[in-house]
Amino acid sequence: MKISGVLGNPVAHSRSPEIHRSFATSCGFSLNYQKILVPKGAFEKTATRFLATGAIGFNITLPNKQDAFLFADQLSKEARLAGAVNTIYRDPEGQVFGHNTDGSGLVTDLKANLGWTIAGKKVLIVGAGGAVQGVIGSLLKENPEKLDIYNRTFSRAENLARRFDDERFMAKNIDQLRQPYDLVISGSSAALLGSPDGKELPHQVINAETYCYDMIYGKGKTPFLSWCFERNCGELSDGLGMLVEQAALSFHIWFARKVYTRQVISQLRTTL
Repeated sequence: MKISGVLGNPVAHSRSPEIHRSFATSCGFSLNYQKILVPKGAFEKTATRFLATGAIGFNITLPNKQDAFLFADQLSKEARLAGAVNTIYRDPEGQVFGHNTDGSGLVTDLKANLGWTIAGKKVLIVGAGGAVQGVIGSLLKENPEKLDIYNRTFSRAENLARRFDDERFMAKNIDQLRQPYDLVISGSSAALLGSPDGKELPHQVINAETYCYDMIYGKGKTPFLSWCFERNCGELSDGLGMLVEQAALSFHIWFARKVYTRQVISQLRTTL
């Protein structure tokens, strides 16, 4: 039986075992996909021990994506850009490769599942944490007209824009958000709601033609999507499709098998 899993802390909530076992079943083999809790400060020890069980690789969730970045022997271009790894693969020679499939998973969900367009669009991304860092490179590859980033702590957004060094990618403070965008992506609920200074995202960033996407997911609308809906946005979606699409890319890295995702997304949706 093939072995893989997900490492993180907390990890009990992860839906990854359901997703990857569904993929394996569709490909005609059994997969022992495990949830591995990583004690604080013990990522390398935990990861090494898990690979020693014969695992072909594993996924990584918060807060260990930077730990996985340091753990890998070699890094994909996407992982280097993100400064974080969400997929580890060990080849037959024992080399450990670090990948980041978050950005490609998001883009696949936006384009293939939702039928939305990124090229030539004005895009705003909200938040500057690890989730956002992992998708910026992939969004820029889709050639938006511009990709602005807003974060309550402006310096974090500014540092991220400086790191990517792309004239289309600019940090904005709240006073600069006065025009509607074609696409608004939230990578942090805290960046919008519950701010102690009362600075919520200005209403002007959304109009009736704005598509709104939340990288988190849940039963019903997330707080961000409810906020967008109340302001009469165009289409909206949560990040369940992104979760499945990034997993499909991880699965392909491990097993060189492409899988269909629509049914898995539908199955997960019914159990939220």
